[in-house]
Amino acid sequence: MYDEKGAWTTHTRETKPSYYQHCFVMARSARQFFDNARFDPSLPPVDDSIYREGIRRVVKASPRRPLPEAQKVIFPGYADLRSFSRQHEALLKSECGSATQSYIQIGNWRTIFPFTRGHQDRMARQLVTHLRNHHPVLVHVVRFPQLSINHALLLFDAKEASSEIEFSVYDPNNPAHPVSLFYERATQSFRLPPNNYFFGGMVNVYEIYWRWNY
Repeated sequence: MYDEKGAWTTHTRETKPSYYQHCFVMARSARQFFDNARFDPSLPPVDDSIYREGIRRVVKASPRRPLPEAQKVIFPGYADLRSFSRQHEALLKSECGSATQSYIQIGNWRTIFPFTRGHQDRMARQLVTHLRNHHPVLVHVVRFPQLSINHALLLFDAKEASSEIEFSVYDPNNPAHPVSLFYERATQSFRLPPNNYFFGGMVNVYEIYWRWNY
């Protein structure tokens, strides 16, 4: 991880992580639950087998278009995904998808082509437009050919100012609270602040799960 000075540090984990490299799966699944699931705390909880089938129906649906309202999956006994995940963490991990899906995501081809500043400016405007339709946006964040970051984020809000756009983000690596991704108008560049897995700075961004070849 990166320390407060931007230096990469390593240490031996006392317990080997059992769930890692699932950022695309987690970000995609979060949007699929937003689109396709409804939580109803007024209903009594049900057996895990019913919740398992519900999770499978949610993640089986296309991440590019929501299910019709009549086909939304009801999760009784919980107010939202966060409260549900606290009680059914293992169930969600087992059913939402494997880490392999992060490596075979169809839009990965885009990473090998140059990202021009004009492309990033158009992308920033596209993201704001899509968010205005009250629909969370999935993005791939890269610094190819460097390997310092190769990550998926879910954007759910945007605040525009004269000099920049601040996107509010669900980050699968830091799920406890929202983080920010910035777009700087002067440089036509996205910037991700330092965190525990990235030293911070300019990144390239493109939207995924929004058309057939992404």
